[in-house]
Amino acid sequence: MTRAKKITLVVLLGLVVVGLAAAILLGTREKRYHTAQEFGVETVRSPVDFDGDGVDDYADFLLGARQDAENRPRYDPAYWSGGYPPEDVGVCTDVIWRAFRRAGYSLRDMVDRDIRENLSLYPRVAGKPDSNIDFRRVKNLMVYFSRKAVPLTTDITQIDQWQPGDIVIYGDNHIAMVSDRRNAQGRPYILHNAGQLRREEDALDWGPITGHYRFDASRLSPEDLVPWQETA
Repeated sequence: MTRAKKITLVVLLGLVVVGLAAAILLGTREKRYHTAQEFGVETVRSPVDFDGDGVDDYADFLLGARQDAENRPRYDPAYWSGGYPPEDVGVCTDVIWRAFRRAGYSLRDMVDRDIRENLSLYPRVAGKPDSNIDFRRVKNLMVYFSRKAVPLTTDITQIDQWQPGDIVIYGDNHIAMVSDRRNAQGRPYILHNAGQLRREEDALDWGPITGHYRFDASRLSPEDLVPWQETA
């Protein structure tokens, strides 16, 4: 075999190895998460489809939070006149109201109403409510969901108790939404914004969990529920 043929053969073998490595890596990335069904966990569906789009609330929450994760808004805790930051800007709490928006709810208006009626319960409202920011503060959302949602386990080993669209609070300064994707142990991923590169990740153990909630609108009065209205 001539030197030129040997070089050609080495190059071809190298390309084959690189191709196989790329295929393995791609396959790993495509299968980097698991489904609830693989662990015999039944997915809970909401009894409510608030916006009447044929998708139940919990599934809508998941889709809304995932859309925000895919948008990867720049982490910026700035105060915004009008309350809502632009779609390319956000913090952890913005994941939640955007998820609720997908299901047809105005979380801001619902939180504002409860604050007005129960002002003393809300630690981040200094005497005078501010609809531009109150719904974007984790401590206020802790109070709201503890009052209006179903409290659930904080034990992450109880994998069947963690469902897509659930809300999880860490300490008193971070909030996330539970994904339908799971890791090899069956623990779900979370959708959140802490400024990290990947917004949907295997991070249920991100920090000490102080709250785990499921928002079941069927348990609330119609007065508690405010529909989302697009503004000009």
